[in-house]
Amino acid sequence: MSNTLGTDTATGRQSQGTPGVGGAAESASLASLRAAARRRSRAKMRLEIAVLSGPAIVMFLAFVIFPVALAAFYGFYRWHGYGAPTDWVGLNNYKLILTDPAFQQVLWHNGLILVLSLVIQGPLAIILALLLNQKIRGRSIIRVLIFAPYVISEVIVGTGWSLMLQSNGAVNDLLQHMGLGFMQTEWLSNPKLAIWTLMGIISWKYIGFAVILMLAGLQSIPEELFEAAQIDGASYWQIQRRITLPLLGPTIRIWAFLSIIGSLQLFDLVFIIWGPYVAGTAGTSTMAIYMVAQGRNAGNYGYGSAIAVVMFLISLVVALIYQRFVLRRDLRGAVTEGAI
Repeated sequence: MSNTLGTDTATGRQSQGTPGVGGAAESASLASLRAAARRRSRAKMRLEIAVLSGPAIVMFLAFVIFPVALAAFYGFYRWHGYGAPTDWVGLNNYKLILTDPAFQQVLWHNGLILVLSLVIQGPLAIILALLLNQKIRGRSIIRVLIFAPYVISEVIVGTGWSLMLQSNGAVNDLLQHMGLGFMQTEWLSNPKLAIWTLMGIISWKYIGFAVILMLAGLQSIPEELFEAAQIDGASYWQIQRRITLPLLGPTIRIWAFLSIIGSLQLFDLVFIIWGPYVAGTAGTSTMAIYMVAQGRNAGNYGYGSAIAVVMFLISLVVALIYQRFVLRRDLRGAVTEGAI
């Protein structure tokens, strides 16, 4: 009897120390089911992404990538815009662009407009946004008046300002009636003044967009932070410098990015107010104006296509550099990895 009990006890201990075949099979089955569920979830997510982003990708390929590739192809030819391009010139168009003093001048104009847009519009938009974020009478009306120029068509803005800034236009006439006739000048044709006239028009039109962005950023900052700072004895300017501006940083950086790209591609206002030829003598010509004047208007569509490619590459390089060194920490939190 004792031998039998001892054998049973040993067998029981051995059974407890070794996992059963049924338990291992059940664990493997659960693992396979979970893996299959993860695969189905990932497949469903990829399908949703494809369905939602597919139309946008098709539009992007059709209206951005394909035209750029076609322009790059035409840029290797001396082509007049009709028939198949046959006069191969290789990289001569691109060499001519980079060595042309006129292109270097318009590139300088674009760079100057870019810097002045950031320097003028940025601080002014922040100041106006801080003012309009306060509870003041007529705040809604002021916001509408500031934002209204942004939604007005560039054609209307350019035509209106070109008429008012003529030598016998409304601006000089107003100065005469105010007793400031000595300030009358050629606002559009004076090379030393025309670029500043352009910056005034650009700032007037686009400041509303910057203000709206800044207001949106301000309203996303929790009020509790301001209240805590006030309790701690911080002054108004200390609150703005220590709390508002750092938390408004992502909004400022996004606005600056949009302003930079818009400055590099500026065309419509300059074309409407000055035209492709007067802009060159007035000192307001841009890369886009140079492209139209030297490409379409000159009947050399191959050269114009090469200019378009150069503009695209400059904008792309600037955008990638800005994203790499400025927007990096803002984009880091927007990308989720290993969510599933």
